Amino acid sequence: MAQDTEATSQGTWLTKDAYDRLTAELARRQEVDRKEIAQRVEAARQEGDLRENAGYHAAREEAALNEARIAQLTELLEKAEIGEVADDGTVSAGTIVTAKIGAKEQVFALGGQEITADVPEGVKVFSPDAPLGKALMGHKAGETVSYQAPNGKEIKAEIIDVKVL
Repeated sequence: MAQDTEATSQGTWLTKDAYDRLTAELARRQEVDRKEIAQRVEAARQEGDLRENAGYHAAREEAALNEARIAQLTELLEKAEIGEVADDGTVSAGTIVTAKIGAKEQVFALGGQEITADVPEGVKVFSPDAPLGKALMGHKAGETVSYQAPNGKEIKAEIIDVKVL
């Protein structure tokens, strides 16, 4: 289990579906969006004075945003940890956890924000590297753990249920 935790802290854990979805987005941005945006930049450039050409500036900004997302996706996918989650009741990346934190029961998934589309509606996604995620990793339903919140408070979390995403 320690090996899985280390891998998660080195790269973002993704389901196969999330990895495939992000790979498809990257391909679309590189092969389709990039060309369409370049055509819009060129068309706006043909309109004349670039200093006062709002269409040109908007197209250039769109190109910059697209390139930034391409770079983000490339890095994310290169470092991604893709895998299936063991259905053994242990909290790990890719599980949905029901826990009583303080006096409030909460349901959340552990993983990168990229898996948000894979979780049921209304379920938040927390990083396994966040204080709560680190405290829960490797534990099972019925166990209670403590962790230090960012504000310095010591908080107890009782794990009620662990399900595979």
